[in-house]
Amino acid sequence: MTTMTASPPSETVAATSEVVSQTAKDVLVVDLHPVDVHEHPKISNSRRICTSLAAGAMAGALAKTTIAPLDRTKIYFQTHPEKNYRIKGAVKFLRLTYEREGFLRLWRGNSATMARIIPYASIQFMAHEQYKRLLGIEEAKPVKKPGVKNFVAGSLAGLTGQSLTYPLDRARAVMAVTKVGDYNNLVNVFRRIIMDEGFWALYVGFAPTMAGVVFYAGTSFFVYEKMKHFFTQSEPHAPPSPTQRLMSGALAGLVGQTSSYPLDIVRRRMQTAKQMGVNLNTYSSIGGTIKLILQREGFRRGLYKGISMNFIKGPIATAISFTTFDYFQLFLRKALIVVSRDEK
Repeated sequence: MTTMTASPPSETVAATSEVVSQTAKDVLVVDLHPVDVHEHPKISNSRRICTSLAAGAMAGALAKTTIAPLDRTKIYFQTHPEKNYRIKGAVKFLRLTYEREGFLRLWRGNSATMARIIPYASIQFMAHEQYKRLLGIEEAKPVKKPGVKNFVAGSLAGLTGQSLTYPLDRARAVMAVTKVGDYNNLVNVFRRIIMDEGFWALYVGFAPTMAGVVFYAGTSFFVYEKMKHFFTQSEPHAPPSPTQRLMSGALAGLVGQTSSYPLDIVRRRMQTAKQMGVNLNTYSSIGGTIKLILQREGFRRGLYKGISMNFIKGPIATAISFTTFDYFQLFLRKALIVVSRDEK
């Protein structure tokens, strides 16, 4: 009777690394147009869903981590009516945070952001692809000119992702405006909100968020597809280049966030009223909040407070997010094709 001996862990790891490395090399030499990859017989709908979820998670995490300090600064000014926003003031806030709390504190609340953005971006990108299929929007060569259906698919995708992850968005806003030590972690944020305000307080600001995401997601996806179509006019059968995708994403983010910005102000005021010591009835509705902001702060300095920061961070985040999603999703699907071919 012979005994089986297991390979040492180091050999197993080395063998696995070699397989992964070889698969990655094989993927890089797969010479297929992106449309041919996405419509490949080996890419079933379940594989489409899984690869979209993974690519969406990567895209969201990378984009939000990149602009986290700017995001925190924007939320701070949005939720402090007494603070007049200027770029100089934003730079001062970043500098004081660094000097008083340390470099990593510029990313305070990013754990809550990651907990929210990873499932949100995953669901949103996956849902967008599925809604496009349901609405009959097909991947094609050359890129088809986008229409109303593209806007609808983007809006539905945004609504789906935001509605399923909303409590995480409120927790992230709370962590961004409170001092170090007020909340130890994300679980503590949820516990305190539920104990102090009740379970449904996790959904404070839900209405303006849903209204805003219709414009933001719908416009962003539509403009991104529109710009990709524009860039491929000279070479209809060639996919957009990385630079063209980044430029398309940047414009999509700029237009999308600008179109929904007043509602972003409203939701932040509603989300953080308790933590800012404001009576909860002050920001109890979308209309009432907008009216109050206009009366106290005016149109530009109220509803568009901090928007110049969005002109910087919005294009950067959306460009990174959309471009990362496109290429990582393509890489994963090529990998599935290579693995399926090797299994024959």
